[in-house]
Amino acid sequence: MSTEKERCPWCLGFDQYIQYHDEEWGVPVHDDRKHFEFLILEGAQAGLSWATVLKKRENYRNLFAEFEPEKVAKFDQPKIDELLQNPGIIRNKLKVNGTVTNAQKFLEIQNEFGSFDQYIWSFVNHKPIINQIKSMQEAPATSPESDALSKDLKKRGFKFVGSTIMYAHMQACGLVNDHLTSCFRYKELN
Repeated sequence: MSTEKERCPWCLGFDQYIQYHDEEWGVPVHDDRKHFEFLILEGAQAGLSWATVLKKRENYRNLFAEFEPEKVAKFDQPKIDELLQNPGIIRNKLKVNGTVTNAQKFLEIQNEFGSFDQYIWSFVNHKPIINQIKSMQEAPATSPESDALSKDLKKRGFKFVGSTIMYAHMQACGLVNDHLTSCFRYKELN
């Protein structure tokens, strides 16, 4: 993959990372299945690198019913035990169990708000927050919005939804534009 364009330096490790940065990271998401995918992946990332999760993304897609929350919400203990034996995902019992719980809670939010998208975008008044970050050292790990989102999700019974994880979700799903101002994607997404 070409590195001729100026990019955020965090993505320069390998081609799949560059592609993710160039095509997905920071693009506003309004599809509930995509939100659910990032909730699963961001939760799996807790304590690990995003690169680790990104390399296992296709396995997650295959093993977690193409990220259909209705199907994941019905995973029973034998299915969870099967998943925990698969080296294609992060085999952490709390994270896998948390994914099933989160699928169930995700469906509750859809029922209450009409869509998860409607719910999550309300935390940023339904428009992306455009930060003006000039260096990676300036990038925040949380925000008042991610604090509020995290608190509300925890109150609803979600797992692995701390403020840092939710801020990463907000960055990935375009609720926040944290591309460096020098990055070609910063301008494209504004």
